[in-house]
Amino acid sequence: MAKFRIDVLIPVFNAYDTVVGSVRSIQDQTIKDIRIILINDGSTDNTLKQLEIIRSNDPRVLIINKENSGIVDALNLGLSYCDAEFIARHDADDISYPDRFQLQLDYLDANPSCLAVSCQARHIDQAGRWLGTVTRIPDPALSDPTAIPSREPYLMHPFLMVRRHALEAVGGYRHVHHAEDTDLYWRLQERGELGVVPNILGDYRYSSASITSRSILNGRLSAINSQLAAISASRRRGGEPDLDFPTSRITEMSEAQTTPDIFRVACRSLKPLEIEYLQYSFSAKILELTAYRPFELDQTDCDFISQKTKRISTYTSKHNLSAFRRLKAIAAARLLTKGRFNESLKLLSSDIWLQTLFLVSLGSPLKTILHQVRRYRLTLKGVAP
Repeated sequence: MAKFRIDVLIPVFNAYDTVVGSVRSIQDQTIKDIRIILINDGSTDNTLKQLEIIRSNDPRVLIINKENSGIVDALNLGLSYCDAEFIARHDADDISYPDRFQLQLDYLDANPSCLAVSCQARHIDQAGRWLGTVTRIPDPALSDPTAIPSREPYLMHPFLMVRRHALEAVGGYRHVHHAEDTDLYWRLQERGELGVVPNILGDYRYSSASITSRSILNGRLSAINSQLAAISASRRRGGEPDLDFPTSRITEMSEAQTTPDIFRVACRSLKPLEIEYLQYSFSAKILELTAYRPFELDQTDCDFISQKTKRISTYTSKHNLSAFRRLKAIAAARLLTKGRFNESLKLLSSDIWLQTLFLVSLGSPLKTILHQVRRYRLTLKGVAP
């Protein structure tokens, strides 16, 4: 019989500044029947010293040290140590409110067909200040692996609680680089329900240090792999052989770097109809990520999106097409307001001109925008503005 009711998995890498406060928020849960499993993923700063201090003051803490190889390996290693009925996830820079575990357990107890649950969370900056925004998670039951981009059965991963038997039954995490959580949710959903506690139960640290915020390359990798996870889900649900996600592909995609080259690597194991879907959904997902992550599209991204989505109106529904056009207008407006006209013009098409200009006017005085456009036109003509 398990000693604890909840095993808490916290992968840690170079989190010296935040890990103490993060773990303390778990130690302070109203539910005390927990074990805290800290997987030190080869930290190179003084994080391990912090972890050892935490362990010396709390017998519920277990530290697992390993060489750095990423979150998937860290979580699967931590999972192999778990024997509790429930597994909770937490990250080394986020904060859980004291009643998080209790409310999530109450939800799972009240909904025996639900395999995993998350919650809403506030966004905080690196210093812990509230940014004024909150993640509002839609009903996972509304997911659709054929939408553009795929409508994921999304749950906030750092605030996840899942039944251990379900997590083990689907084989734990797979190497779906920067989209391992999305892939997990698709697979869990095929075995039972996913839920969301409507309460705000934590603070999610939203900073330029987050995975998909570090560079446009990580954004591209997150975008392509999240859409491959959806194709993988469609295959399983159609009774077809699942996609494979070898670790070698992570290296290939990272070395490819550009959007067209990453796309070519991803297409190797796909059927023609899947490739057609991916060119649209990958484009849309890049646009979606750049709408709220602190990176901008470059010329190769915009060229790819422009070329690959010319026939999107013949492929998807009117509602989905409208959502895609809005994503494209938002990206074009961001680029325009920053004076990146070559990239912006690649995205602009007759169906989003008015929407783009409206969005620009909301974010910057129209007079300033017109002045920037005039400067750009003069530059094209070889005239000094």
